[in-house]
Amino acid sequence: MASSSTHPGTSIDDVLRDGTVRSVFQPIVELDTGRVVAYEALARGPQGPLERPDHLFAAAREAGRLAELDAACRTAALQGALEAGLRAPLTLFVNVEPEVLDRAPMEDLLAIAQAAPGGLRVVLEITERALATRPAELLRTVERVRAVGWGVAVDDVGAEALSLAFMPLLRPDVVKLDLRLVQERPGPAIAEIMNAVNAHAERTGAVVLAEGIEDDAHLRMARALGARLGQGWLFGRPDPGPVEGAATGALVLSSQRPDSVTEDADVSPFACLPVDVPLREAPKALLIELSKQLEREALRLGAASVVAATFQEARHLTSATTLRYRDLVERTGFVAALGEGLPVEPLPGLRGAALDPADPIRGEWDVTVLGPHFAAALLARDLGDEGPDAERRFTYALTYDRDTVVRATAALLARVAPRQEPLPHAPRPAAVGLATPAPPAADRFDVGVLVGATGDPLVHGALAATPSGVSIVDVRQPDQPLVYVNPAFERLAGLARSELLGRNCRFLQGPDTDPAAVAAVRRAVEAGEECRVTMLNHRGPDRTPWWNELHLAPVAGPDGTVTHYIGTQVDVTARVEAERALVQERDRTRGYLARIEELAYTDPLTGLPNRRRLAEQVETALWSARARDEAVAVLFVDLVGFKGVNDRLGHAAGDELLVAVAERLRGRLRRHDLLARLGGDEFLVALTGLAEATAAVEARQVADELTAVIARPVVLRDREVAVRASIGVSVWPGDGTDFPALLHSADLRMYATRTGADR
Repeated sequence: MASSSTHPGTSIDDVLRDGTVRSVFQPIVELDTGRVVAYEALARGPQGPLERPDHLFAAAREAGRLAELDAACRTAALQGALEAGLRAPLTLFVNVEPEVLDRAPMEDLLAIAQAAPGGLRVVLEITERALATRPAELLRTVERVRAVGWGVAVDDVGAEALSLAFMPLLRPDVVKLDLRLVQERPGPAIAEIMNAVNAHAERTGAVVLAEGIEDDAHLRMARALGARLGQGWLFGRPDPGPVEGAATGALVLSSQRPDSVTEDADVSPFACLPVDVPLREAPKALLIELSKQLEREALRLGAASVVAATFQEARHLTSATTLRYRDLVERTGFVAALGEGLPVEPLPGLRGAALDPADPIRGEWDVTVLGPHFAAALLARDLGDEGPDAERRFTYALTYDRDTVVRATAALLARVAPRQEPLPHAPRPAAVGLATPAPPAADRFDVGVLVGATGDPLVHGALAATPSGVSIVDVRQPDQPLVYVNPAFERLAGLARSELLGRNCRFLQGPDTDPAAVAAVRRAVEAGEECRVTMLNHRGPDRTPWWNELHLAPVAGPDGTVTHYIGTQVDVTARVEAERALVQERDRTRGYLARIEELAYTDPLTGLPNRRRLAEQVETALWSARARDEAVAVLFVDLVGFKGVNDRLGHAAGDELLVAVAERLRGRLRRHDLLARLGGDEFLVALTGLAEATAAVEARQVADELTAVIARPVVLRDREVAVRASIGVSVWPGDGTDFPALLHSADLRMYATRTGADR
């Protein structure tokens, strides 16, 4: 049997056979009262090389026994809590390993908890990595947990944007903030995280818990961030039993909704629509454009969004669609595509699922976009038309109701296949029950060889001549100090070797250093992994800023344990500044192009769309009218007497009159009606969403009202002037099949109704 033995007589097989996994417990306190309301169970192995959870779980992964270890840790947590006297009203937080969700023996855990004297409330802790890895299994597990009255917590929220994207789907009772939010200087990234977390808490009643509170400054920051619960060394370190003499209380969690978003894995997104939602019909050509608009919304949301879509069959994932979805994968948090014949990964990073021909989703066209502050879904059902693909008709609804979008997204993710390979972002080894395997010792450089090499004159000379900065830190010592720097590093830091050795590298950072880059380095070092980042550092006593392209690599001792990190630093300030200048120039160019496009489509005097833009808007309105069995009316408005105003008062006064007329027209029309200026003294109006049976009457009534508002006198330069309007009306579909035909018909009727007055 395979095992990972790092010490004679101690292996993962021994640990599992002998049942030597144990738990220690860290208190979770109510910040307002100081009462202990819960404990988090932290896994530990037997004394020795497998005592630390990262080593313990690394050995289990290597031996293929991760599921057994995960189950043993949760069982030890519950049994240990009962033995330590952690009973109601206290709550127990227990971690779950995402890789084994579908094999977790939940029945055993439920039986232990239900047999606890006085009852024991349990909160299951999960990470965003769980949903990204095995979404279907996680959603099912969450349902089973909630069915017996347990709670759900999302851990390390803010460490990755993906945790924000998945919060609406999991609806956690507790949101655990990553410790960097209370320990690091506030910045834009932290503000974005807290906006999303507070929005979720306000909508659902979730409780915010701040981790890593080690001093009073951290406590003040936790309160400022909206945390009601706290955890950290300020309140107590992990211990086999409860905090002695601590006042205790009950943790009050929000009640779960009875209409769970994952109640039925067989439900289709279209079936998630409420019965009172109006349904429309449209050809595929319109749905394509609506889908693209939702994709653009997702790109705007960025990494904190989830996108899920159905394609009916694999052939509908065309080359053009593939290019768009490649952008979505790169710029959003999670993207899934489902269809008959689709592989589990249609393109790198795109999560797929092959639909069974009998699956109700097979006959749907669904696109959902879900983020912390935005939710939208296009949900459509194929009507089974024959003929050209672009003309196939669908019954559809476009909804922004958050609950509906959440249910539809969950229905899609419940079908997504598990990811086979590990995700690039690993959890922190300090999180109990969640650890990253250490790379095999054979793949790591022996620190003894490294130390010996730096003492060799030839190697020392080579490092001294290297133009890149080279540094070595000892991760075994408190605060992980520098133990070696080369001359290039001294120049980059702006300090002598004597001022560098023994210090932590964080002195290079400043208040404007990106916290996300710092967090990436911290997570890599805690997980024993390699890391590459570019971050803003500061040089010397004057704190001159420079951009550092940093590469960190772990160095292991003979037993495979990481003891040192070697870092190489390159000053890439010139490159970063050039890239930023290019971005600024690109943004300026885009601004110019947007302005050019605006001028091409907009009347500069009134700010109204011109004829070209109105033609596009009316054609779109006609598409929608065909789908909804509605009518569209076009009104051609010509001012009678305008030329006389120009002749008497001048063109400047005439321009003022045109602006006043435009404002009056806009004030009378509905928000979704269209208004444009053709040029001179001519305006166009398009009335949308009219009932076919009464469209002509409604349009004529609006024309009469517009005639009345235009006829009211206008004060120009202390003089009252008055003009009248001649308006011709045409109605689609009776008076024309497209915009040019409707415009021509309205123009003819306008001339027919003119009084012949002087213009």
